[in-house]
Amino acid sequence: MDKTYSPQSIETKIYKAWEKKGYFSPANQGEAYCIMIPPPNVTGTLHMGHAFQDTIMDTLTRYHRMQGKKTLWQVGTDHAGIATQMVVERQLEKDGLSRLEMGREDFTDKVWQWKRNSGNTISNQLRRMGASVDWTRERFTMDEGLSEAVTEVFVQLYEEGLIYRGKRLVNWDPVLLTALSDLEVNSTEELGKLWHLKYPIANSDDSLIVATTRPETMLGDTAVAVNPKDHRYQHLIGKEIELPLCSRKIPIIADDYVDQEFGTGCVKITPGHDFNDFQLGKRHKLDVISIFTRDAKLNTTVPEEFVGLDRFKAREIVIKKMKSLGLLHQIDDYTLTVPRGDRSGAVIEPFLTNQWFVKIEPLAQPAIDAVKNGDIKFVPENWSKTYFDWMNNIQDWCISRQLWWGHRIPAWYDLDKNVYVAKSEEEARKKYQLEPNIKLKQDDDVLDTWFSSALWPFSTLGWPNKTNALKTFYPTTVLVTGFDIIFFWVARMIMMGLKFIGRVPFQEVYIHGLVRDKKGQKMSKSKGNILDPIDLVDGIDLNSLIKKRTDGLMQPQLAPMITSETKKEFPSGIPEFGTDALRFTFAALATTGRDIRFDLNRIEGYRNFCNKLWNAARFIIMNTEGVKLLEKDPNQADMSLADIWIQGKLHSLIKSVENNIANYRIDLIASSLYNFVWHDYCNWYLELSKSILKEGNQIRLEQKHATQLNLLSTLDATLKCLHPIIPFITEELWQKINNDPTKSSIMVENYPVSKDFMVNQPVLDQMDWLIAFVVSVRQIRSEMSIPPKKIIPVLLKDASSGDIEKLKETNQYIQDLAFTERVTVLDDRKTIPISATALLGGTKILIPLEGLIDIKSEQSRLERKLTKIEKDLKSTEQQLANQNFLSNAPKDIVEQLESRRENLIRDKQKIAEQIKMLSSS
Repeated sequence: MDKTYSPQSIETKIYKAWEKKGYFSPANQGEAYCIMIPPPNVTGTLHMGHAFQDTIMDTLTRYHRMQGKKTLWQVGTDHAGIATQMVVERQLEKDGLSRLEMGREDFTDKVWQWKRNSGNTISNQLRRMGASVDWTRERFTMDEGLSEAVTEVFVQLYEEGLIYRGKRLVNWDPVLLTALSDLEVNSTEELGKLWHLKYPIANSDDSLIVATTRPETMLGDTAVAVNPKDHRYQHLIGKEIELPLCSRKIPIIADDYVDQEFGTGCVKITPGHDFNDFQLGKRHKLDVISIFTRDAKLNTTVPEEFVGLDRFKAREIVIKKMKSLGLLHQIDDYTLTVPRGDRSGAVIEPFLTNQWFVKIEPLAQPAIDAVKNGDIKFVPENWSKTYFDWMNNIQDWCISRQLWWGHRIPAWYDLDKNVYVAKSEEEARKKYQLEPNIKLKQDDDVLDTWFSSALWPFSTLGWPNKTNALKTFYPTTVLVTGFDIIFFWVARMIMMGLKFIGRVPFQEVYIHGLVRDKKGQKMSKSKGNILDPIDLVDGIDLNSLIKKRTDGLMQPQLAPMITSETKKEFPSGIPEFGTDALRFTFAALATTGRDIRFDLNRIEGYRNFCNKLWNAARFIIMNTEGVKLLEKDPNQADMSLADIWIQGKLHSLIKSVENNIANYRIDLIASSLYNFVWHDYCNWYLELSKSILKEGNQIRLEQKHATQLNLLSTLDATLKCLHPIIPFITEELWQKINNDPTKSSIMVENYPVSKDFMVNQPVLDQMDWLIAFVVSVRQIRSEMSIPPKKIIPVLLKDASSGDIEKLKETNQYIQDLAFTERVTVLDDRKTIPISATALLGGTKILIPLEGLIDIKSEQSRLERKLTKIEKDLKSTEQQLANQNFLSNAPKDIVEQLESRRENLIRDKQKIAEQIKMLSSS
């Protein structure tokens, strides 16, 4: 067995073997357990959020597989309409080609070609993270089966009147020339202007002042609104405004929507270019004037001098003309929220177009009821409130996109614009009894990507066909996802599952938090703080890391700052930590629902954990030569106290895992495993076992053999407990101790059962006493600067009969672990020598100091140390008493100082006690 743990040398090799042998496919005969992976974009690469949620899903899947359940972790990717089309278009541009020149058919062929050649990056990265998904069932939202499901759903909903075509305001990307969902829009705060404009009142010398961040849209105004309770304007309601620059009049109307405390209390209403104004306009039956073309130039509804202008150029001219007319009241600097397309970066325009919509309310109510009556449970439960808030205020869903890549809408038009919805043109002709000479043209639009994603839980299992997979795995067990897509994806899957299968798509929804950087900031390219999980696994040099963070920045001027911050945080780049260390880090941070701060120190700590596990297994293998794991359990009479104790600890560990897995507390599972392995198993049990195994001790062969068997069996159980979180190292180590040729992999072994490990409470109590004893001796050594391996005398004073009995059973352990002479119990008549003292219940542990240390030198050293601590404490307290510092310093700096003060106070007290003890001598 290699001396050192090298993850790169084992991980890829092990994964290939798992996949080749088909271990990821459902195989057990137990109850079904199914998780649907949130399908990542086919264009994407694995980011920290993916790696975090994939670790959670794989932990659950591996655990339940080892519980004997028929497990399926369904994998697949999303066709990602806009993202994929943009990637391919950019490639074409480099070759001097354009989508429009190629035509739709050739372009979509090109996209399919790109998908075949480059679309498997994220799938390979999933493999690198150890994901035990069933690759034999991998699906793609544009593959034949899923496309059939999409068409079936669209046609059924249309026939029931739940899909319709209508003119509505949508998020419009004037660069990509398509409608966008809210999730495809990034709203950011930007510094802009607030223009205050005078609107003359018709047949009057007075005017109203309105404020706007988009003065060009005044050319599409159809009213000015005031609050009906605003006494300043009640006499003007019903009168008209002479709309400047437009030679038309618009009414002054009253609506409760207007906040009379904001600005002047007068609001310009542009129903064609503002979502709130559109709703207000419907209430008041206002005209809807759309002043922009699809590429955000001004159209022929505006005065001739503005026609054809870009919207931002038109803004300049509108302001210039209003100023020349004396109608520009004032201009303020103003921080406004600007919506931009997440792919193009263009400012989004609310735009009135013909689109396809799902009438959502009839679908929403059953989905609301499913959560209310407990058919679906949110974890944490508080996310159900967010779900209800969205669902109770739901709007019809715009499902059409003006793209070429995606599921083309199954609707055909004749020359008179009559629409025929069917699964194919041939079916449309039969269904609507159309004459052969009637020419039909299919709708150019494609469906919103979220439409096919909404069908994911049942379309991936073969629907609309009645497959065995659908019967076995639907409804699925749990959905693991982030809170940001509860509405866009989770709610729509619930609606579609209830509508087409008649049952909920999953029984629980586990909502995890976002992965943030160590300062709590969201990871983003623009901030330059992104981390690639594969770089954490395999390592990356500093220059490559800087290049990855600065290439393709939307604001190139940020590159020097990002470079500087990266050099400061990763002066030597990122070392190779391995997949298991990263997975354990994610597991330890996986508190339910809360965002997590990712700090490189954590992953370094869990890499050390893997090293410790490796070294522990190596020690056991070296000390159990010739002993086979297959042998029967050791005779309890031959087992040492330590053997019996570790079994009880293992029993408690497995119980803890069982309880926490049911509540999705992966963090508590990781914490229990860490503490058991690091402290109970390695720091104590292995060290205690050395007393049994080492040559020269008066130990019966049967007792030594029992310890060897126990070492192997508890290592076997420990590796199985760890496997769902850290699969690679556990597989590698398990293979080293597995002697059964019928057993091929740890991942298809049974998870340990708590009842298989004995609990002997008196032994647990006895070992707790022993550990406290040894820790007390070690603490005195540390405090008195006694060399750690110097053999020292230890005396017990005021020991109870129970403690004396425990001492008899554990004296050899104490000598071996605490490096002591045989512990002596003092009777009441003996004089107590000058000693360092620790208390263990009512018993005093005494270490005589004569001959161990120079008492006067030690006293002087401690006094110097106390003086320094008092000086540092005074300085820290002065800083924390400075109100100016407290109000300006970052929160984490203040917290560090407060923690430092607490540590200094504690250290001061301990040193003072040691000085007092030495002075009394």
